[in-house]
Amino acid sequence: MRVLVVEDEVRLAQTIQRGLELEGFVVQLAHTGTDGLWAAGEQRFDVIVLDIMLPGLSGYEVLRRLRARDVTTPVLMLTAKDGDYEQADALDLGADDYLTKPFSFVVLIARLRALLRRRAPQQPALLAAGDLVLDPARRHVRRGDTALTLTPREFGLLEFLLRHKGLALTKTEILHNVWDAHYDGPENVVEVYVGYLRRKIDTPFGRNSIETLRGVGYRLIDPDGQVDDESSSTPR
Repeated sequence: MRVLVVEDEVRLAQTIQRGLELEGFVVQLAHTGTDGLWAAGEQRFDVIVLDIMLPGLSGYEVLRRLRARDVTTPVLMLTAKDGDYEQADALDLGADDYLTKPFSFVVLIARLRALLRRRAPQQPALLAAGDLVLDPARRHVRRGDTALTLTPREFGLLEFLLRHKGLALTKTEILHNVWDAHYDGPENVVEVYVGYLRRKIDTPFGRNSIETLRGVGYRLIDPDGQVDDESSSTPR
């Protein structure tokens, strides 16, 4: 899941980023209202965390302009401790939720997950390919009756593959959605983590659910509905 955090207090923004990444989110930061508005309008995010007091444009103005452009991404506003009017104004402008500073990180995570559930009720509660099952809400993964332990990055990669089951995904698409839109490291990090995943979800069970597509990227297949494709090849 991709989150945009628009917060001008750099240390707070970085703390939020680190915490969310440990929970498996992909986080992009913006420190001004102008940069936040541009990012939210030009890129796809699953949820936005938006402070009210920002340089350039206030959080109110950013929210107002986003809704005027029909950007429907859920927005959680960060408000002052005693900001009853701020909270009311934020909700009137189209915010989906708010949180007062200082806040509990546990509550922030719970609020964000609630927003994501409300936004996409049509999405299945569980993601599956055969007997491989991932529960996004509880962050559980199992193969048959065996529970699997994944790192946050491995979990995010598997969730992305499962949400696009049967589709060919390029390394660039995977990096953009599981790592960071501004990631500028080597692309082979995707190969490394695909290898990690295979050793946990496939190898012990004699399965091969992640296909390597030569010159393209990867595809997660459903054993009950495999896709024949001339570009598919053996695992790397």
